[in-house]
Amino acid sequence: MTTEIDNSKLRHKKKMQKIQAVKVQILSTKTVEKGLIIVHTGAGKGKSTAALGMALRMMGHGMKVSIIQFIKGAMDTGEQAIFDAFPDLVEMRPMGEGFTWDTQDRQRDIEKVREAWEACKARIMDPDWKMVICDELNIAIRYDYLPVDEVLEVLAQKPDDTHVIITGRNAHVRLIEAADLVTEMSLVKHPFRAGVKAQAGIEF
Repeated sequence: MTTEIDNSKLRHKKKMQKIQAVKVQILSTKTVEKGLIIVHTGAGKGKSTAALGMALRMMGHGMKVSIIQFIKGAMDTGEQAIFDAFPDLVEMRPMGEGFTWDTQDRQRDIEKVREAWEACKARIMDPDWKMVICDELNIAIRYDYLPVDEVLEVLAQKPDDTHVIITGRNAHVRLIEAADLVTEMSLVKHPFRAGVKAQAGIEF
């Protein structure tokens, strides 16, 4: 029995050594370091949450992060309280006024999107900010509040070491093409469908 266990361990070790050698070889070919254009999209929950997690990583390395929120801005959030405690590393600026079906004023929505986008552009072009999160920008583009051509033009001119994350459902196909990293969150199950309301610590 002991011999069988020892042989099994040996086979596993040899298998892992082969995999390790392949992985090391692959990693040795990855030498480029650059600021990424990252898109989080899809119908599933977690797009903004994932972006905020990346903000925490940047902060942990002492790099400054700007979080500009389109559409959002009508409620207090737990993440705002945390980020406000680290003003030297991060800013979180909710610049919307809530869901479009609540605001019910398209022209006002467009004006607020323009204000948020101007703030994003300023931060993207400022080399002191190493990550800029344009939260729910995909929604603004989808509703034709902001031309996708203008967004792409700014992204093409960003500093080489600046990361830009864009979140929201229904990302424009041209934005997806321009991005370095695209993640689509799929909806498998959501408590809202079972009558569970948005809860502190989960949705905000």
